[in-house]
Amino acid sequence: MKTFWKSFKITVAFCILLSMGYILILWIFAQAAGPNRGEADIVVAEGRTVGAANVGQSFTEAKYFWGRPSAVDYNGGGSGGSNKATTNPEYLAEIEARIDTFLAAHPYLTRKDVPSEIVTASGSGLDPDISPAAAYVQVKRVADARGLSEETVRTIVEEQVQQPWLGLFGTQKINVLKLNLALDAKQSK
Repeated sequence: MKTFWKSFKITVAFCILLSMGYILILWIFAQAAGPNRGEADIVVAEGRTVGAANVGQSFTEAKYFWGRPSAVDYNGGGSGGSNKATTNPEYLAEIEARIDTFLAAHPYLTRKDVPSEIVTASGSGLDPDISPAAAYVQVKRVADARGLSEETVRTIVEEQVQQPWLGLFGTQKINVLKLNLALDAKQSK
C-alpha cells in the first residue's frame, strides 16, 4: 500500500506538471512565433471594428475579392470542415455549384482557370487568406465593378502579398479582409 500511494502521488504530480508545462510551451511558442503574438488581429477602419484579419469573412459583392468558402458559414465560435470525402456525391455537387457560380461572375475564365481554393472550404472553415493566383483571377471583375483599371487593382494585390515566414515556412498569401480594405481606401482618396 505504501508503494501504491507513492506511485499515485508521483502520477498526479507528473500529470499536473506536464499538462501545465505543455500549455506553457504552447503559450511561449505563440508569443515568439505566432502571428500577432497569438492574439486576434482586430482590424479597425474609419474608427470602427470591421473584423479580425485571422478569421475569414464572407464577401459576395462584385467590388470585393472573394475568399475561400466556409463549411461553417464563417462562424468563429464553431470552426470545422464539412467532413465529406472528396468522392461524396453531395460534396461533388457543392463543388460543381461553386464552380458554376464563380464562372458566372468571371465569364472571361474557363473551368481550368478556377483555383481549387476558391471552390473548396478549408479544414477550419475560417481561412482568411487566398493565394496570389486566386486573387489575380478576380482582378478583372473587381476592377470593372469599381471602375478602376486592372493595373491599379493588380498593384494593390501585389502590395498585399505576404511572404512566407522567414522566407521558408508557408507560402505566399493575401489576407482577403486587408486587401478589400486597401481597395476601399484607394477609392476613398
